[in-house]
Amino acid sequence: MQTFSRDAFPLDVVLAAKRGRTVSVCIPAHNEAPTVALVLAAVRAHRRAHGGSGLVDEVLVVDDGSTDTTAQEAAAAGARVVRLPERVGKGGAMRAALEAASGEVLVFLDADVENTTAAFVTSLLGPLLTAPGEFALVKGYYERPIGGFPTGGGRVTELVARPVLEVLFPELPELKEVRQPLAGETAAPRWVLEKVELAPGYGVEIGLLVDVVARFGARAVAQVDLGTRVHRNRSLEELRPQAAEVLRAALERSDRPAR
Repeated sequence: MQTFSRDAFPLDVVLAAKRGRTVSVCIPAHNEAPTVALVLAAVRAHRRAHGGSGLVDEVLVVDDGSTDTTAQEAAAAGARVVRLPERVGKGGAMRAALEAASGEVLVFLDADVENTTAAFVTSLLGPLLTAPGEFALVKGYYERPIGGFPTGGGRVTELVARPVLEVLFPELPELKEVRQPLAGETAAPRWVLEKVELAPGYGVEIGLLVDVVARFGARAVAQVDLGTRVHRNRSLEELRPQAAEVLRAALERSDRPAR
């Protein structure tokens, strides 16, 4: 599994490697009106239609049954919005994005990250475009501050995802090398996403990671440093259902039954 630094993929190098391939940036969002426009502002730097670099051909926000103004904020910021009539969860929203997007390469970004930068997109696309055919999945990794401390965020990752990968998948020891297995900042070729199952809800990230490593091997996964990720830290009450979905997706891919 290859790991890349923050400065591994300068924009001019990634642009030169694009070679006519089309890129869609997809943002699943549920009630993220306060931050979705911030994320889109970072992506706008790469949209040719907005005078940007031309690295991104399409920006799509999947409004996952929001009850706030997420869809309106996204549309005002220049995204194409796909509105789902009721909430289907993150995995369902990502499936809807895959069906609606036109790009050969898809980049997924979370809608609640306050410090998303244009470099997120460049870094995630770098391995896929500069080494075509070598990678099936790229995941971001980062520091996660919480409560005024520079680290310590990502409680579901540390208390559920990483132990589950170690215990349930001893035959895939490379999974322990993944620094942020639940990272929402990820990219993959369309053909890869069409070959694997996108698990429901918050289990989608760990399911995608396990499926890609099991099917294509650990060398097909790259991880790229995105620096620091700042977002609203959720309460334990909100995190418990997420943890259950992560565990369920992992169990379904192991030899142990999920309930």
